[in-house]
Amino acid sequence: MPAGLRRVAARWRGLDVTVQDLPLGLLFLVLSLLPAFQRHGTQLGYVPDRSLDAGGVAVIALECLPLALRRRRPAGCLALVLAGFAADQLLGYHTAAGPALLVALLSAGCHLQRYRTTVPLLATAYFVGLALALDAKGAGEPLSEYVTFYLTVGVAWVAGGWLRAGRIAEAERRRRVAEDTRTTERTRIARELHDVVTHHVTAMVVQAEAARYMTGSPERLEQTLTAVSDTGRRAITDLRHLLDLLNPDHRGGESREPAVGGLAALVEQTRRAGQPVEFTQEGTAPETAGSADLVAYRVVQEALTNALKYAHGSRTSVRVRHGAREIEVEVATDGSGRDRSPGGSGRGLAGLRERVAVLGGEFDAGPQAGGDFLVRARIPAHDEQRSGRSSLSLPRTVGESGGSS
Repeated sequence: MPAGLRRVAARWRGLDVTVQDLPLGLLFLVLSLLPAFQRHGTQLGYVPDRSLDAGGVAVIALECLPLALRRRRPAGCLALVLAGFAADQLLGYHTAAGPALLVALLSAGCHLQRYRTTVPLLATAYFVGLALALDAKGAGEPLSEYVTFYLTVGVAWVAGGWLRAGRIAEAERRRRVAEDTRTTERTRIARELHDVVTHHVTAMVVQAEAARYMTGSPERLEQTLTAVSDTGRRAITDLRHLLDLLNPDHRGGESREPAVGGLAALVEQTRRAGQPVEFTQEGTAPETAGSADLVAYRVVQEALTNALKYAHGSRTSVRVRHGAREIEVEVATDGSGRDRSPGGSGRGLAGLRERVAVLGGEFDAGPQAGGDFLVRARIPAHDEQRSGRSSLSLPRTVGESGGSS
């Protein structure tokens, strides 16, 4: 659609519904006044035709112009149109404005919120009264014709109710989709908060505990306290990023994905916290990280966090292999299967299992026969995933500052 038409359509949608509905009533009004359409209107019974005069114009206006209220005041619109239609038939004008009754019934069935049982009963009583009045004027219409007309206009009411039911069902579907989307986003943000806060706070706690035993070595104490401060600053930066994502006015900005070398920086931070880590990376990491790379980063981060918590000081090995179709991650910690604390919630590993499963990968974590604790993940890295962007990801400062996110 051309830009000019889009602007016009947008302005039209911005108008009040009464203004939007008025042209249809005006169209019926104009057509009913044209000589070519006179004597060709709806006729119940055989009331003699009457020439169009000022009263006829008023009757046509009463039938047509209330259509401007068909969505805002559907019951009032229907009542006015019914009154105009009755006058049209009883006075013998038989104008072309009769179809306005079908529009009013359709709109009432679609948009009426209250008195949905009362209105059709009143309309039925109105029709019976109109039929009796026409018969009293000697219209001579057989009963079958009245019944046929009643059923015909009743279809308009039923059709309006069907449209209303469809509109309600669509609104409910959109509500469920919106609620599911919000739930999904809350879950993803909760996982990010868990990964970020748990890793940083665990490192700070371990470093602070180590500082208690370094009072006799001022240089090492200063290094440890500096590491605690750096970790705290990175935690604040990452939390601000997550809060930005929760802000409805957030428009996005610089990339928040792990930079190349982010895994090495993550391992280095863990080493500074007192955990001996051997790091091996095979293959070439992409210059930009997609969903698979972010999940691989989180797997390593969670595994190192658990190693700090439950096997501090034990040797940990990290192996990451970047393949053409998948990323393999293995993190093994000596003795963590033996020393693992029963107080952990398991939320981090469960979240990782779900993340890997979403990408169609495999995830496994548990103690091994020798007492080691092994975390293993195989994450498909398709081209569309590598070119994609994760809605929740890490600050670009990961690789630059030497810390994790």
